[in-house]
Amino acid sequence: MRDRWASFDCYGTLIDWNAGIRGQLERVFGAEDAGALLRRYHEVERELEQDGSLTYREVLTRAMRRLGAPAGEEGALAGSLPSWQPFPEVREALEEARGRGWRLAILSNSDPDFIEASKALIGVPFDETVVAAEIHSYKPALLHWHEFQARTLADRRRHAHVAASSFHDVAPAMKLRIPTVWINRLEEHPLTSPTRELRDLSGLADTLDELIPA
Repeated sequence: MRDRWASFDCYGTLIDWNAGIRGQLERVFGAEDAGALLRRYHEVERELEQDGSLTYREVLTRAMRRLGAPAGEEGALAGSLPSWQPFPEVREALEEARGRGWRLAILSNSDPDFIEASKALIGVPFDETVVAAEIHSYKPALLHWHEFQARTLADRRRHAHVAASSFHDVAPAMKLRIPTVWINRLEEHPLTSPTRELRDLSGLADTLDELIPA
């Protein structure tokens, strides 16, 4: 029997991305403006990632500049990202999936140094990692999944993708007919219907096993 693969987005799915960004926005701009700036950040980030030419460090830095960061604070997000923390249930959920024979991968809109720091905090081994800086492409473009497939030769019938972003991950994965588990932490409305939906990663292994039995 061929391996079962579960691929994951990292920031927002495994690492508390919004908390990390918001913490720096509050520090630099003040708590009163942080909510509006966080929403604006997400818009600006999509614009900066469109052609895949910028590293994620450059995306973070230019986004802060666009938000009006004062001199010396443009690198605040990039500087703090390696310390952004995993969600509390992540390590146990991933360990349980590995214990049931799942191979784990990360497909991330980030840079190699950032993702290695985050994987160290998560503390669970991953069998493959694809990041935007290596392939010069950002999700929702499809190259992350194509690169993953080329590297692993994974059986497409035994691969599920797990992510919090309907825009960046669920919609493109569904386009490729990859089963998806949407981690809807923010109680959002989906852009497209995922295969399964969970509030967080608790119980993920059971959901994966249901989608693709051993």
